[in-house]
Amino acid sequence: MFKKLFNYIKNLIKEEYKFIIFLILSYIVFSFPLNYYITVGGGTSDVASRIEVNDNYKSKGSFNISYVTQLNGTILTYGLSYLIPTWEREDANLYKYDESESLEDISFRGDIDLKTANATATYWAYTLANKEIKEKSSKLYVISTFKEYETTLKVQDEILSIDNFHYETVEEYKKYMQTKKVNDILNIKVLRNNKEQTLSAKLHEENNKLILGVALQYVKEYSVNPKVKINFKKSESGPSGGLITTLEIYNQLTKKDLTKGLKIAGTGTIEIDGTIGQIGGIEHKILGAEKDHADIFLAPSGENYQDALNYKKKNKLKIKIIEVKTIKDSIEKLEALN
Repeated sequence: MFKKLFNYIKNLIKEEYKFIIFLILSYIVFSFPLNYYITVGGGTSDVASRIEVNDNYKSKGSFNISYVTQLNGTILTYGLSYLIPTWEREDANLYKYDESESLEDISFRGDIDLKTANATATYWAYTLANKEIKEKSSKLYVISTFKEYETTLKVQDEILSIDNFHYETVEEYKKYMQTKKVNDILNIKVLRNNKEQTLSAKLHEENNKLILGVALQYVKEYSVNPKVKINFKKSESGPSGGLITTLEIYNQLTKKDLTKGLKIAGTGTIEIDGTIGQIGGIEHKILGAEKDHADIFLAPSGENYQDALNYKKKNKLKIKIIEVKTIKDSIEKLEALN
């Protein structure tokens, strides 16, 4: 039996080898990676499936994160973007702070943004709901380097200490920097590839401020009561779900149901001061919310909101768009709905 099968495959290859080679070469060519992302549409996802507060209050409706679907650029997807009107090309360099960055660095930054957004969402939800919350830890990461400055630090480094001190806040870190001088050498302990290293890094000056020549971002963790679990997929990285995440946690913590039985979609970052920040791809997100039969779309105040209104009018969408400036503003406007 095995011998017959072997002979059959061998003969098939002899007879069709040109076609087989063509298929293999076509696959290699069309899957060849390009430095692009291709946006192919949008949709919504019920965020309650990602968030669970202990002894939570249930809601009749739902809060839904609006997202855009992106494909990695290949010759095939890049070519199709010229044929399919709703597909958009975006240069991957727009996501890079420096030309030397890899797609892995971009992915890491998106993951850090998601962790920061979740932490800020937790802070505001528990604070506004008057529930117990306390800062547990604060980690500092290198999220980009600047080519005009010499540095031994790399994207993805976690900074454990600077001159043997660990700084819990941006303010503490900046205050220490200003006690130093240009060209001073600092001893920086980092966690890189799960190994601790001590590096020497030189201070530079920019706009009368001393810097290490890198961009840094803090990620905070909180201990809360009641406990909350937040489990987003790696593919759902980035900060744009901050608004909806905050509202879902708050809604599970409080007796009054903000959804009022409606399907509410939205987008926007949640900043440390409680403001709702701008995002990209608002048109794809609104269209995705409309197709998924959402009743309401929450849009960040300013350019995002105006673009949303214009897109709704142009495409004759039925979804109701509400402008939101802060998380408090969002809650008040949802409470005022009939």
